[in-house]
Amino acid sequence: MKLAQGAPGAKILAFGHYQPANVVTNDDLAKTMDTNDEWIQSRVGIAERRLASPDETEVDLAVHAGGKAVAASGLSAADIDLVLVATCTMESQIPNAAGRVASRLGIHAPGAFDVNAACAGFCYALSAAADAVRSGSARNVLVIGTEKFSHWLDWNDRSTAVIFADGAGAVVVGPSDVPRIGPVVWGSDGDKSDAIIVKDRNSFLHQEGQTVFRWATTALHPVARDACDRAGIDPAELAAFVPHQANLRIIESIARKIGADNAVIARDIVLAGNTSAASIPMALSRMIERGEVPSGGLALLLGFGAGLTYAAQVVELP
Repeated sequence: MKLAQGAPGAKILAFGHYQPANVVTNDDLAKTMDTNDEWIQSRVGIAERRLASPDETEVDLAVHAGGKAVAASGLSAADIDLVLVATCTMESQIPNAAGRVASRLGIHAPGAFDVNAACAGFCYALSAAADAVRSGSARNVLVIGTEKFSHWLDWNDRSTAVIFADGAGAVVVGPSDVPRIGPVVWGSDGDKSDAIIVKDRNSFLHQEGQTVFRWATTALHPVARDACDRAGIDPAELAAFVPHQANLRIIESIARKIGADNAVIARDIVLAGNTSAASIPMALSRMIERGEVPSGGLALLLGFGAGLTYAAQVVELP
């Protein structure tokens, strides 16, 4: 990555992910609502998703994924001094998820806070972690995206219930002699804030699908290209393109427009559904686990969702 050579930097040390055991197929959903496998796959590309059990929480999912990332990094809990959790589905906002996750993982007295930028949350949190490491505010940071959408869905509403799912993904960020996490390009479009909304604690998730689709397929490819420019690379150099797993048609549209011709495109949505802030780290963790992307390769991350918020950065893979 052609970034300020010799300047202090940050890098991703390791990934981890966790999915609940309960697999729900499109045929399973068709038993209880007016839908079918062909309708779902033609519109969003999802074949199945995972749903948490009633007694599993976002914190439980985060602990599983975060513990795997710390173990894979070769560090111990004592080495982590900041925990960031990106989530938008917590049933209770107080206390935050980050402090509870840290305690359960045996991480003593870290900085701990949550980030709610919805489906862009992981990219926001990753940038905050990299900045903390670069500035010296933290040495090793655990960043987790975790969501449990199943308790915010109207299971009679096929416009949302077929799309969203549960899961968690995590990374550990540590110091590097040179930057290996590129500059973030982030922003928001508050004029469209009602496009994805939960009105209050007694309401279900509502999404204006066509509004989100048009915005994502027209406004976001310049953001992705800008992230590459700021990292000093051409999209043809990318080993992987890992956008938020919102909709397979959106993913493929953006991939075509940015010219990432040599990149492996994440299509985790097919078997995982839309897991919001968890989708990017979970998809990339699974790609690494399957050997689909090389160590040292460059990956472009692009998060986008409710708010409407967006963020993108190029990272070097561990």
